[in-house]
Amino acid sequence: MAKTKKPKKPSRIKQIRQSYTMTRKSDPQVGLVLLGWFLGVGIVGALIAFFLLPDGPIFAVVFGILVGLLAALIVFGRRAQRAALSQIEGKPGAAAAALGMLKRGWNINPQPIAFNKQQDIVSRVVGPPGIVLIGEGNPHRLKPLLAAERRKHERVASETPIHEVLIGNGPDQVPLNRVLKHVRKLGKSVKPAQMTDILQRIRALDANRSSIPVPKGPLPTSMKGMRQNMRGR
Repeated sequence: MAKTKKPKKPSRIKQIRQSYTMTRKSDPQVGLVLLGWFLGVGIVGALIAFFLLPDGPIFAVVFGILVGLLAALIVFGRRAQRAALSQIEGKPGAAAAALGMLKRGWNINPQPIAFNKQQDIVSRVVGPPGIVLIGEGNPHRLKPLLAAERRKHERVASETPIHEVLIGNGPDQVPLNRVLKHVRKLGKSVKPAQMTDILQRIRALDANRSSIPVPKGPLPTSMKGMRQNMRGR
């Protein structure tokens, strides 16, 4: 039997092009903004190199292009992230998808750990702050869901800090575009060596859950592609 070839991953250039196309849909001015940053930072960098470094005008031009590209890429990354979040805002699992952009040291559960018929869902992230329960949906309906999940996690990981975050734009809620920053600022109560034990305890908890289907609705698949593009995978 002939071996099936694995589909080739798109090149880095193609990934950036796809991210740019997606970003431009919700941010039409992104091209002009990036050009402005490239020219502004590039010219300043070239002038600094020309007057301070004795390597001639050619080096100054090359240096200006490089720093201009670096500045444009940094700005593009931030605006692309913002655009991706705006496109998935309000969809089930949007917060969990956004938190998937967290770097090493975090464990993100890709599926909801609790939800109801109205598609209010609770997701979970484990990292330096401890256990973070993320609620998306109606705040009043989420309260019993979050309280039940807190009790379950306290039984298996009583010494681990447990935080609750409600996604939204109301009082005591965190907007989707600020959830990454908010979660990072929750503190560093858990050391990397403790993560393995905490995750094992949580897996035991999840193993006892009844098998329930994922709530219906549009899933934030665009955020997954954005994460891969920004990480170069």
